[in-house]
Amino acid sequence: MKAKDAIFLIAITLVFTGAQAQNDAKVASLPDCPLISELSPDHLFGLWRAEFSGLLPGATLLLEKHPQWPGSFSGGVNRAGVQSRISGELEAEEFSLEESADGVQVSAVWQGTLLAGSCGKEIRGTWNSATNRTLYPFVMRKLPG
Repeated sequence: MKAKDAIFLIAITLVFTGAQAQNDAKVASLPDCPLISELSPDHLFGLWRAEFSGLLPGATLLLEKHPQWPGSFSGGVNRAGVQSRISGELEAEEFSLEESADGVQVSAVWQGTLLAGSCGKEIRGTWNSATNRTLYPFVMRKLPG
């Protein structure tokens, strides 16, 4: 094989391989990000991590489909091993959640807004404890998975 032919074949191989890699990169970089107006409670199902300003510890939340009320969610919150039940809804970009330590009485209320551009994976708002009636700002971020 002549050197000129070998260089031609190597160049052709690099062009096709590089073009495929560029196409793969373009596909991988296109996020599947719905607009806030397109989000439903189903988009919120899964594990979340919440951090509070002025309040420790943070919390892990599990949001699931509500067994009784379509279009709503329920689940649990865990703060350093202390667990509570939660139930809530999403209307437009407004997120609301009631927390109950005993499963009967409301012990806290979460009010928040989905962050624009977060693909429904970040919520910011306030957590209001029924015990001391103090508002604590929170940030909730959906965990991968």
